[in-house]
Amino acid sequence: MTQPSAPPGQQRTIFVVSDSTGETAERVVRASLLQFPSHKVRLRLFTRIRDREAVADVLQKAGEAGALVVFTLVSPGQREVFHAMARQYDVEAVDVIGAIIAKVGTFLDDSPINIPSSSMPLSEEYFRRVEAIEFAVKSDDGKEPRNLRKADLVLAGVSRTSKTPLSTYLAGRGLRVANVPLVLGVSPPSELFDLPAERVVGLTVDIEKLLEIRRARLVLLGMPAETNYGLREHVRSELEFANDIFREHPEWTVIDVSGRAIEETAAIILEAYKDREEERRASMTEPPPPA
Repeated sequence: MTQPSAPPGQQRTIFVVSDSTGETAERVVRASLLQFPSHKVRLRLFTRIRDREAVADVLQKAGEAGALVVFTLVSPGQREVFHAMARQYDVEAVDVIGAIIAKVGTFLDDSPINIPSSSMPLSEEYFRRVEAIEFAVKSDDGKEPRNLRKADLVLAGVSRTSKTPLSTYLAGRGLRVANVPLVLGVSPPSELFDLPAERVVGLTVDIEKLLEIRRARLVLLGMPAETNYGLREHVRSELEFANDIFREHPEWTVIDVSGRAIEETAAIILEAYKDREEERRASMTEPPPPA
């Protein structure tokens, strides 16, 4: 099976196909794309694909677009049909979950139930994620400072350091996340400094990258380029203001988001959060020192 070639620099397309929400396959693809930062790739998501007609429609579109197809179908019969039809349409298709299900079944010496996750009863985890997303929305950009005490994580940084998209992404993992803008000359809410250190993550960025992002934002909004928001000296002062706060709290986790995808930064935050949670739990279970 051959895949149409594309000129260097031209955007390629990957179809993500699932009989459920597509979240698993999309995560795998996005994690893989982090290894190819110089390539432009468009993702198209096709969810709840569960019959031959839907499969044929997706694969026909993939063939016309010269797309790679990455799919997760839990039914063995559907996977066989998908592979057969992919050959028919001369489309390269990658099965993300089929081999894993088979291996786990062999390991457990049991047969899978082969039911798409979206058809299963709603779990406690599902409701936890929904609650976390609602919390992130209510606690975005410094709204409701009282919510900071209820948050699992609080992100702090100057404007355009990815606070909102990171909050949303982490909320999708079930964490209650609030974010606080650090504004030059404005004291952050006192609640931020009352939090346990392991809950606070400072976000910083290279000045050149931040200027690029902000100036593009000004163009998008139709605002003049000489606005303080995009002036080098003002932006430098903002970053120094934020970094001074971070230096005053060396126990906070601070991450430079320059050139990092949201998923990459989120992975660093989650790893640090898990490590600190494990340390906290370990300290709680340690026996008290002898009197």
